[in-house]
Amino acid sequence: MGGKVSEKKTGVQLESHMVIRRPLVTEKGVHASERLNAYTFEIHPLATKADVKKAVEHLWDVRVADVRTQNRMGKPRRARVALGRTKGWKKAIVKLHDEDRISFF
Repeated sequence: MGGKVSEKKTGVQLESHMVIRRPLVTEKGVHASERLNAYTFEIHPLATKADVKKAVEHLWDVRVADVRTQNRMGKPRRARVALGRTKGWKKAIVKLHDEDRISFF
């Protein structure tokens, strides 16, 4: 298990620890993990569903049932008179097999 996930058209090779940037621990996410066994992560923008599935299975040694991804747009922000935007990011919701769990705490 080398941990290499895939190589993109751009030549970028993503490893398991590069695909998953951080878990998103929010009220809604904790509810989903307790009731639906679904965990939310911020992921690399070039990562695909297959990359996310392989990375989660490799890093936490669990079985992934389903992966859903979203591209989140940055929000407009203002500092005095200067207008700008926050950075966009990619999110993945990973549903695990009924018998598997991930413990973040």
